[in-house]
Amino acid sequence: MYNALFMATQQQPPTMTRTTDSLARLTAQLAKFADARDWDQFHNPKNLAMALAGEAGELVEHFQWLTFEQAANLSTATREEVALECADVLLFLLRLADKLDIDLAKAAERKLKLNAKKYPVEKARGRATKYTKL
Repeated sequence: MYNALFMATQQQPPTMTRTTDSLARLTAQLAKFADARDWDQFHNPKNLAMALAGEAGELVEHFQWLTFEQAANLSTATREEVALECADVLLFLLRLADKLDIDLAKAAERKLKLNAKKYPVEKARGRATKYTKL
């Protein structure tokens, strides 16, 4: 009902607004950080996409060879390392989106709507099947 009210008035729920504001704030902080170090010259989409892939690989390393149980119950120290790797992924993704003038919150909302069509609840619930095989 709450989301329906906001959809009817075409306003974003407060949590989405806060998330969008947080992403914009992080993007600005990151641009300032890179500018102070004269790194903008290296931050083209190709380099940023490659750096993003590298950081995602570093994130995956923490889970490689773990059982489902082990991955779900990381030690405090490992969780902190994973959190920092997640942050690296997010920061490179924000920088890439900024360079390509992509609003990540809007893109994510569009993607969720597309996925809702591809994976209707009545066909996809409880299944890990690709949408083309539902």
